[in-house]
Amino acid sequence: MANIQSNQWQISRRTMLRGAGATMALPFLEAMQPLAAAPAGGSVPVRMACLFMPNGVRSDKWTPEGGNNMKLSPILKPLEAVKDDILVLSGLSNKGSFTGDGHYVKTSGWLTGTTITKTTGSDINCNGISMDQVAAAQIGQDTKLPSMELGCEPTAGGVDTNVNYTRLYASHIAWKKPTVPLPCEINPRIAFDRLFRSRSRQGSRQAADDKSVLDLVSSDAKRLQGKLGKADQQKLDEYLESIREVERRIEHEANQLGGGENLPPEILANMDALDKRISKAMGKASREEELNSRPRLDHTEHVRLMMDIMVLGFWSDSTRVSTFMFGNAVSGRNFSFLEGVDGSHHSISHHTGNQKQLDQYQRINTWHVAQYAYMLERMKEIKEGAGTLLDHSMVLFGSGIRDGNSHNPRNVPIVLAGNAKGQIRTGRHLECGAGTPLCSLYKGMLKRVGAKVGPFGDATAELRNL
Repeated sequence: MANIQSNQWQISRRTMLRGAGATMALPFLEAMQPLAAAPAGGSVPVRMACLFMPNGVRSDKWTPEGGNNMKLSPILKPLEAVKDDILVLSGLSNKGSFTGDGHYVKTSGWLTGTTITKTTGSDINCNGISMDQVAAAQIGQDTKLPSMELGCEPTAGGVDTNVNYTRLYASHIAWKKPTVPLPCEINPRIAFDRLFRSRSRQGSRQAADDKSVLDLVSSDAKRLQGKLGKADQQKLDEYLESIREVERRIEHEANQLGGGENLPPEILANMDALDKRISKAMGKASREEELNSRPRLDHTEHVRLMMDIMVLGFWSDSTRVSTFMFGNAVSGRNFSFLEGVDGSHHSISHHTGNQKQLDQYQRINTWHVAQYAYMLERMKEIKEGAGTLLDHSMVLFGSGIRDGNSHNPRNVPIVLAGNAKGQIRTGRHLECGAGTPLCSLYKGMLKRVGAKVGPFGDATAELRNL
């Protein structure tokens, strides 16, 4: 076991549990506290996550009433248990997305504040770096993973002939460079392994991959437990049990899939080609919506697995920056698993004012908010130093468009949770002036996570009254 000090009350924040094929970072423990003030020590950091919801919201059911005495709207009602930990923002807009038809410019430019280059080919360019990657470049060197990008749908292909944009833009909100998007990992097992397993230099599978990571580090964990006080032993037990529970759920999902999501790329490619031929023969207008309309695994469980992996990444300080896409732009995922919903997300979002579709649209929006609330409540349960994991984080949730029917990019729906170690005043609705740059919020978030940035997008100063 690396870096454990001779004094049992002083261990490094960078202490790892190690075993053949596994490297597991630890949560913040009281035994690390004496080193927190040291220049090279590990005081509790601020983490940042950005969660993207496609297809906008039902506008008349989104905005809460009041300011400091906020009353949550019907869509935001699932956040009631964490109401004091959130900041709902109104009036923010991404000026860079005012041009261009459809969803793509509002998705790939969501975190960059720029206008993407219109193309039907693979020569994609967002003309900027996303704010998560600005943070990762400055604070990511302190963690195992500079950043983590997760999602639910594979990278889209082809061209959307309705607006003449390549569908590649639908699948990316994280951009390391203007021409280098970071793809979302959609397989929870691979995402989990990136946090806790060691790979060979070739990245190949090892025999240890068939064992629980806890079994691989068990000897190291037992030695550490003997050096910790009772409070830290309980914290470590809770952390390890949470890892075990996520492993169990990943295994359960894999068993349900029968290995489907882990098939070799060449087999998946053949399946994809077959799906395309079938869709063409059926005369479907949207192949993506047809594919997503087929029965899937429990989508709620899949999303929550991904969120629990993000939480483990922050809790273990394996990463401090993460993004998550609930779905690609123009996502046609079928939400018929929700009571009162019959059809795909994108189609329902084009409600044309139809009351039945508006009600279904609202149910889909509320489901997304409920998953966000699930993640926040889990983070609030985790004690860390003098606060909680949520207290030491910023978790952004929103969409690049206000209304899915009109593709309106003004006054986009945005919620920010967590107070970044007391740097943000939560528990309120902050009404900003119409046209206030969304990027001014990003500048404020970057400052609070410890990253320096000059003008960003159309913002030259951070958002006031944060």
